Amino acid sequence: MPVLIYIDHADGHIKKSSYELLSYGAGLAELLGTSAEGIILGTFPEDLSALGKYGVRKIHQVSQGHLNESDSQVLTQVLSEAVKQTGAQVMLFTNNITGKAIAPRLSARLKAGLVSGAVALPDISDGFVVRKNVFSGKAFANVKVQTEIKIISLNPNSFQPKEVGGTAEMVELFLSPVSSNLKIVSTEKASGEIPLSEAEIVVSGGRGLKGPENWGILLDLAKELGAATACSRPVADAHWRPHHEHVGQTGLAIAPNLYIAIGISGAIQHLAGVNRSKTIVVINKDPEAPFFKAADYGIVGDAFEVVPKITEAVKKLKSAH
Repeated sequence: MPVLIYIDHADGHIKKSSYELLSYGAGLAELLGTSAEGIILGTFPEDLSALGKYGVRKIHQVSQGHLNESDSQVLTQVLSEAVKQTGAQVMLFTNNITGKAIAPRLSARLKAGLVSGAVALPDISDGFVVRKNVFSGKAFANVKVQTEIKIISLNPNSFQPKEVGGTAEMVELFLSPVSSNLKIVSTEKASGEIPLSEAEIVVSGGRGLKGPENWGILLDLAKELGAATACSRPVADAHWRPHHEHVGQTGLAIAPNLYIAIGISGAIQHLAGVNRSKTIVVINKDPEAPFFKAADYGIVGDAFEVVPKITEAVKKLKSAH
């Protein structure tokens, strides 16, 4: 009865959060005295056996090409059969857009207890208790799961990937084709950008930049840092920046290693989407801006003076190396 780990991928690349999930799954399997096994749906251009270095010894693949672009209803049905075939007692997802779409559906289909937004390995000293974020990250809850099959979705950037060596055995899983009631007419993807959900560094701007014509200073800094760009909701609503860059409670929730907020006051709705960032740097000329209370580092100053100086400092540092 293994721990089954969903390996999320897109455009021929394994998502960064999946490496974290593999290590988390290996740790959980060790606690439960069982094996950690991965599962990937659709075709993939590379050999995945190297993922064994994260502690998984077997990876199941359902090599049906249409699964690369299928909707969450289809993926749920496929994973439901996979859980039954493998006899998995725990199914793991990343708590991202994919995981949020599939995990609840799978929970209902399998009558399995679900904990979304987990931040640590379960405590099994008295049952199966999972620690998770609640109230937009302001508090924690310990949730006891008592169902036979358990589902956990792990918050990105809450568990450090750990390489333990070894390779994984690749196993083809043969499942009956699943049809969908939905038809995907077209797919539009942003190109030439670092996806916010995968970015290690994010540079974000707010109304303090005064207009879209001033966004150049932010873009220059992001380019030098190799960062993704984001914005607050008022900026997206004013059409200064595209809506897919909007981060916050009503936008995309992200957890980069470094989040740089420029000219953002730090309303609670915005903080809810970025407070899982490992390091937060705030640049604002208002010393009373709420964001400073959540910041690891703060600079009180005019963004139009401060940001270009930081960009130049980054350039010098890079040229020195």
